[in-house]
Amino acid sequence: MSTLNPGDKAPDFSMPTDSAGKVSLSDFRGKNVVLFFYPKDDTPGCTKEAIGFSGKIDEFEAAGAVVIGVSKDTAAKHGKFRAKHELTVILASDAEGDVTERYGVWKEKQMYGKTYWGIERSTFLIGPDGKLKAVWRKVKVPGHVDEVLETVKSGS
Repeated sequence: MSTLNPGDKAPDFSMPTDSAGKVSLSDFRGKNVVLFFYPKDDTPGCTKEAIGFSGKIDEFEAAGAVVIGVSKDTAAKHGKFRAKHELTVILASDAEGDVTERYGVWKEKQMYGKTYWGIERSTFLIGPDGKLKAVWRKVKVPGHVDEVLETVKSGS
């Protein structure tokens, strides 16, 4: 597991989705890619985050960015999550955990005194050249989507 920083080459990926069959980083060369990792479909924070990105999808697209949400849930579960909340972002399934490992977001976590492994809510902005432009770790949902959108619009 590595720590990725702005300027690093983004690890390539190819994952199944609920809507597009498969999604790969190479599909989007020449575009900005917002890759947000979240712990689990249909939990309060993850739902707010996915709805937030979906609500601003037109602005992300106008700024030349594609938005992809990633969790270890199956593509079928993503489909139910999408339908229930009318989500418009791409939802990719990393059921095996390969991509979460390569992006360094599979972390030991603690809740209510228990230790467990899970996805650390994180977002990566990948530039048209395939290099990381910005990285957000330990994301708090309120205000995050707007911060990412502003970074995309500013070209940083």
